[in-house]
Amino acid sequence: MREHSSATVAERPVILPSTPTGIWWGLLGVVAFSFTVPFTRVAVAGLSPLFIGSGRAVIAATLAAAALLLAKQRLPSARTWARLSLVAGGVVVGFPLLTSYALTAVPAGHGAVVIALLPAATATAAVLRTRERPPAAFWAVMVLGSLAAISFAFLQSGGFGHLHWADLLLLGAVICAAVGYAEGGLLAREVGSWQTIAWALVLALPLMLVLAVISFAAQPPSATPAEWAAFAYLAVVSMFLGFFAWYRGLAIGPIAQVSQIQLLQPVLSICWAALLLGEALTWTTIIGGLAVIACAGAAVRVRLSRPAPIA
Repeated sequence: MREHSSATVAERPVILPSTPTGIWWGLLGVVAFSFTVPFTRVAVAGLSPLFIGSGRAVIAATLAAAALLLAKQRLPSARTWARLSLVAGGVVVGFPLLTSYALTAVPAGHGAVVIALLPAATATAAVLRTRERPPAAFWAVMVLGSLAAISFAFLQSGGFGHLHWADLLLLGAVICAAVGYAEGGLLAREVGSWQTIAWALVLALPLMLVLAVISFAAQPPSATPAEWAAFAYLAVVSMFLGFFAWYRGLAIGPIAQVSQIQLLQPVLSICWAALLLGEALTWTTIIGGLAVIACAGAAVRVRLSRPAPIA
């Protein structure tokens, strides 16, 4: 792995935007991520939140470093490292740690309430960061879909009166993920989808390794096989492999449009929580889930113009 020469011209984008297959890659990533909330809820029963949030990143970073070495990837430029720090801070550090702490206090279904805001947050971050300019129809469908997803998740978690202090942590996690997704989608066009998350993990490794050692010393892990299996999924899939598909979908883009596939995530997460954790699932939430799916389908069908190149 060698540093880019300062004389090297800017690389062409690895992936060009506006290809319909971005939706399918995004959907594959969302399915992988939809197990994150219920499996985090399983893992926190036997492992500390700090260990889950940091330990999963250490394992994923080890896999990422091995993949980068085997593929003989060159080191990113200094400018790219700066942008990778946004990705690392958002999806490697911020989102995992904040959700791990929040899910010690609220059920998986409740966690899906605030995370239902993630599609709108990602679309907003994409518009602020890029030159994508979705039409009014897109924003109308996005708002409708977000309201449907939030209402669905609220109904499943006990109603609109059941807010919790952990919701602030979840809201912070949403903001972190939105920034990391938008910047990561742009970087994936330049360095590749799996390379983006791999370099972000390597960048965050020193900090996460220190946190993992501290958490291990303060509270040695004592978990059941099921809790360790949930942790393994968080480390290998939620923290690493799922991003291969997700960042590829965002890179193909447009980012604001592909991000609306995330409307399906709270629906899927609540279904997995019902199947795996025994949380209640009623006909009301099933009907609400179908409404959310319909809104997601409408959002990705709105025709968006090709974004202008990023300076």
